Amino acid sequence: MNRAKTPRKHCYDHPRPAVTVDIVLFHRSKRGNRVLLIQRKREPFKGRWAFPGGFVDENESLEAAASRELFEETGIDCLELKQIGAFGDPERDPRGHTVSIAFAAVLEDQHEPVAGDDAKDARWCAVSKHPPLAFDHGEILRAACKRILGNRARPKNR
Repeated sequence: MNRAKTPRKHCYDHPRPAVTVDIVLFHRSKRGNRVLLIQRKREPFKGRWAFPGGFVDENESLEAAASRELFEETGIDCLELKQIGAFGDPERDPRGHTVSIAFAAVLEDQHEPVAGDDAKDARWCAVSKHPPLAFDHGEILRAACKRILGNRARPKNR
């Protein structure tokens, strides 16, 4: 939906959490289910592994933000992202109250990621043997496995 940018007419006295998107991409291979991770270039969690994702821009749909962030951080363009849930624990992000909408998909072909934007590295990892994850991405991975893979994959509790 393309809406014209109009000035805001209402102001509210309650705080507004930031909104982000996280993208969980799976690939099924002979070696088992794999998940795409990026290594964070900046704080918070600099150097830790996470899902591609980031902040939703003003006047940007969630789906557009997910596609943009995935492409900016990995060079992968995925047209069939499915929303799997919202994650909003006020302590999930040390920068402040941030609600993340998670998306997931299964790619038939294992595209080679190219790290970009605020990703230092990007690579496919085994779902059952991934590095420790930043933020609450372990919780997001468990939800994605249940919704997308039918709980056939068992990620470690990290």
